[in-house]
Amino acid sequence: MITQIEKLFDQQIRPALAQHGGNVEVVDVDNNILFVKFYGGCQGCSSSKATLKGGIETLIKQNFPEISEVVDVTDHQEGTNPYM
Repeated sequence: MITQIEKLFDQQIRPALAQHGGNVEVVDVDNNILFVKFYGGCQGCSSSKATLKGGIETLIKQNFPEISEVVDVTDHQEGTNPYM
């Protein structure tokens, strides 16, 4: 499943984040929960929670209904280059 999720990230999610200088990594899938980590302009960005829940999680659940939640494990306090 991670390979299929990565393909979705490469095709739809990462290009959108790259427009704002950001990126996201799939960390793990455990007990139907997808764990992700933001980088670049997304790390520390005030809109990262909206991006996660309104964008990434919605798209993941549409394509992988077995995923119950997407959790951000980013240390946003360490962000040095937020877009906003």
